[in-house]
Amino acid sequence: MTGFVINLGLPKTGTTTLSRALRRSGLKVADWRVRPAQTDNAAHHSQLVGELVYKGYFETGDPLAEFTDFGAITEMSAIVPGHNFWPQTDWGVLRAIMDIHPDARFLLSARDPARTAASIMRWITLGKRRLPRQYVPGLPFGYGKTAPEIQRWIEGHYAFCRHVFAGTDKLLEFDVSDADAAGKISAFLGRDLPWWGRANSNAAEDDAADSLTQEA
Repeated sequence: MTGFVINLGLPKTGTTTLSRALRRSGLKVADWRVRPAQTDNAAHHSQLVGELVYKGYFETGDPLAEFTDFGAITEMSAIVPGHNFWPQTDWGVLRAIMDIHPDARFLLSARDPARTAASIMRWITLGKRRLPRQYVPGLPFGYGKTAPEIQRWIEGHYAFCRHVFAGTDKLLEFDVSDADAAGKISAFLGRDLPWWGRANSNAAEDDAADSLTQEA
């Protein structure tokens, strides 16, 4: 069985489904924000996962230093008022995890970029306001107001992840809509997944997307 599990996927790529599946497999999962019921460490209650990743990275050199209570992270990014974190796009963070945690395994939830971009544009204020109003790695201030701009950003992130892990066996890229996604993840992690389905979906959409619940 592998070590710590980290998903590098962007919003609207199945992160919530992955989170539920890994939890039901027995892993303790940090997904976007640490819930108070998940840890006795009061300092972590309601903290954003991305902020804790950077706290560990800059204070100790280990991006996972604050996650001793957990076995997986399924959503690292956060873009809410006053906070803008995208550790899955940061080479320094990924290199540090690989160096310090050689048994860690990485997943890349990677839906079709065009469909993902369309989902982001429909998801609360994520595409219409939050992304274009922040400096996001690969998506400078003012960009991300249209689906084609977001699609290009998504494609760039996928290319980045593939390049970082080229020649290694540490990354599994999967599409949440793939009928065999659960089987591929299970084989990659060496862990049975007793549940796989559709979690936290936007009822207004007609696709198979899952959604990252972030504050407007």
